[in-house]
Amino acid sequence: MINDADVIVIGAGGGGAVAARELGELGIKVLVLEAGAWYGNSKWPKPNSSPGGTGSSNPEDLSIDILKECFTDLEDDMNDFATGKFRWGPADRNKSTWVRNIVNGGFTWQNAGVGGSTLHYFANCPRAFPQSVNNIWPITYEELIPYYERVEQTLPVRQAPVTAKEELFFYGARKAGYQALNTPDLTEPGYRSQPNAILRPNPQINDPDFDFNTNNSVGCTLRGHCVNGCHIGPTVEGVAKRSTFASYIPRGLRTGNVEVRPNTFVIKILTEEDTVEGLRTVGVRYRNTWTGEIGELRSKVVVMAAGGIETPRLWLNSELPENEWVGRGLLNHWFDNVSAIFDEKVLMDTLGVTAIQPFVGQNAAARLDYPGLGVVQIYGMGPGLYSSLVYGTSEQGYHFLNKANAEVPWDIEGRVVGEQLKEFMREYPRTLSALIFTDDDVNQNNRVSLDKEIKDENGYIPLIYYQPSENDKRKRDRLAVIASEIYRNAGARTIIRSNWPTGIFIHITSTMRMGYVTDTNCEAYQVKRLYIADNSVLYNGIGGPNPTLTTQALATRTSEKIAEKYFHQGS
Repeated sequence: MINDADVIVIGAGGGGAVAARELGELGIKVLVLEAGAWYGNSKWPKPNSSPGGTGSSNPEDLSIDILKECFTDLEDDMNDFATGKFRWGPADRNKSTWVRNIVNGGFTWQNAGVGGSTLHYFANCPRAFPQSVNNIWPITYEELIPYYERVEQTLPVRQAPVTAKEELFFYGARKAGYQALNTPDLTEPGYRSQPNAILRPNPQINDPDFDFNTNNSVGCTLRGHCVNGCHIGPTVEGVAKRSTFASYIPRGLRTGNVEVRPNTFVIKILTEEDTVEGLRTVGVRYRNTWTGEIGELRSKVVVMAAGGIETPRLWLNSELPENEWVGRGLLNHWFDNVSAIFDEKVLMDTLGVTAIQPFVGQNAAARLDYPGLGVVQIYGMGPGLYSSLVYGTSEQGYHFLNKANAEVPWDIEGRVVGEQLKEFMREYPRTLSALIFTDDDVNQNNRVSLDKEIKDENGYIPLIYYQPSENDKRKRDRLAVIASEIYRNAGARTIIRSNWPTGIFIHITSTMRMGYVTDTNCEAYQVKRLYIADNSVLYNGIGGPNPTLTTQALATRTSEKIAEKYFHQGS
C-alpha cells in the first residue's frame, strides 16, 4: 500500500513541530496532523468560522495580517476555557470544548492549534537541572547538551530584558543571600534572568514617536500579553515570541518536505503484525473536526506528540498493548502563587519609581532556581488573569474565614473577595507575583486513564488523577517560604499566598516515560516505528524547570534516531 508520508507527526505543538522540521531537513517527507486551528495562514482566513483548506506545505501561505486579526490581546477572547481561541476544543466555536474528567477537580490549561500550548506559553526555556537527569534518566545530561544548544540557537533563546518587576525581585534575592547565576547548567541555588525564546527588544521602543499599535518591525516591544498570543513582527516567521507556529513550523515548510493539516484529530493508531518486527504502526485514523469525516493515512513511522494527556489517551483508545506505565507517573510541578504588595515610598527608595507595573515587559523574565526543591518564577499579566490567579484560586477557602497563623511568613492565605479584593486590585501596579514550580516526585498512582462511561466524538475521554506526596508538600511549602523571604528583604508590606489546589495542570509530563514505555530513542517498546516526542516521554519533572526546552531537545535527538534507524541516514 502506498504511504501518504514517510512520517506522520501527531500534534504541531512544542515537540511535534520540532520533530517535523528536523525530519524535513533530512529530506524525509512529513505530514503533521493537528487537532486545532491554524492562525496566520491564508488557507484559513477565518479559522474559527470556516473550515478553510485541507493542508498547507508552502511558507508563502503564512500571513501576518490574518494573525493580527486573530490575536486580539483580549484575555477572554484568547484564553477563556469555553470560548477562547486558545481553548482545548475544535476551531468551530459553535461546538463545545473537548472534555477531560479531573477526579479532584481543576482544569488543564492547554491549547489546540498549530503551535499547541506554545501559543500561550511564556516562552521560558531553562534547561533541566543536571542532578535530576544524571544517574536517574537512562541517558545522561551531557548527551542532551548539544541538542539543547541546537534548539537554543534555532528559536533563539536569550536572557530576558529586565524591567521594574525583575529588578525588584533581584534586589530582594540578593538581600536574602542568593547568588546570581551565569550558567545554563545549574547545580546550586541562585537567581537569574529568564532564558526566553523571545526576540530581543526592538530598539525603537524608546523613541517617543514609536507607535505600538501600528508597529510592524522585528523585536519584542515589552508590551506584555505574551500569554494571549504574540503577533508582534513583520511576518509570521518574524513574530517576537518564538512559539513553534512562528519558529519551527515555518522552517519545516521551507524544507519542502513538511505538510501541516489542522482541524485533524487523530483517534486511532493503526498497526499490523510483521514477521520480522512484530507489532508495528502503519498509520493513523483521524477525524475532521469541522465535517466529522473519518479517514486513514499511512506512513513508515508515526510520532506521537499530542501532549501529556492526549498521547496516553490515544494509546489507550487505540487498544495498543497493555503497559503498566502507559498514562502513569503524571507530574505537574504542583503549582502555587505567592504575591507581595509594596508601598510607593519603598519602590521609590529601591528603584526610583512609584510602581512596578507588572503587565510591563515579558510575562516571566526572572527566576530563582533551587535544585532539589524546584523554581520560584516572577510573572506578570493583565489585571483580569492576574486577579483570578492571585486572589481567586485557592484550596484554603476564603481568607477571612481562616485563622491567623503567626508561624508562616505570609499575611494572607486563601481567596480574597469583597472590599479587600477591591483594595488589593487598586494596588495591582505595586504588586509582585511569583509562580512556584515544585519538583514533584514520580508516583505511579498519578495517572491519565480512560473514563469508560463517557465518550466524545474522538473516543473515551481522559480521566486524570493527581495527588501530591507529603514530600511534594514539603518542597512546595519551602519554596513559598523562600519567595516570602525574598519579598520581605525587598521591603514588601503585605504578602499573599494563594495556596493553589492540586488540579491546575500546566506542566503535564512523564505519562509515557522513557525507559518504561519507550526505549532511550523514544521508540515504543511494544509497537515498532511508533515514537513519542512530547512532554509525556520525560523521565521525571527535570527538577522543576519549565519542560518545553527539554522536550524540544529530546525531540531533536529523537528525529536523528528515526532517520538513522528507518531512513538509513547519519551514523
